Amino acid sequence: MAHFAKLGLNSKVIQVLTINNSVIIDNEGIEKEELGIEFLNKLYNYPFWKQTSYNTHGGIHNNSGTPLRKNYAGIGYTYNEDRDAFIPPKPFNSWILNEDTCLWNAPVAMPIDDNMYSWNEQNKSWDLIDTE
Repeated sequence: MAHFAKLGLNSKVIQVLTINNSVIIDNEGIEKEELGIEFLNKLYNYPFWKQTSYNTHGGIHNNSGTPLRKNYAGIGYTYNEDRDAFIPPKPFNSWILNEDTCLWNAPVAMPIDDNMYSWNEQNKSWDLIDTE
């Protein structure tokens, strides 16, 4: 199945739809995004669509395929044309966009141990979650 993100104002993803792969395959057997956009435009009378890959996260395709647009689009994500990437909503004001993955990183790395942590935006630190 092929996935397409419907883009609204400011290139925000407002919907993600799935269509049959046969729609985006041309007569020579080549996958073409523009065929999917044309199909969706006719079906919904709406022109702003971008293909997205369910298997892409952080610029890596989890099935060893070719990553598409850094991340699978979700509602509320933004399509950045300059990066040709889908970027998730920023979780906290202090977090920084990783240009390679187009994901947000905390300004302080989370401790790597067997504990669980939550981000404390006020202190800009990771707080230990009491699990007992």
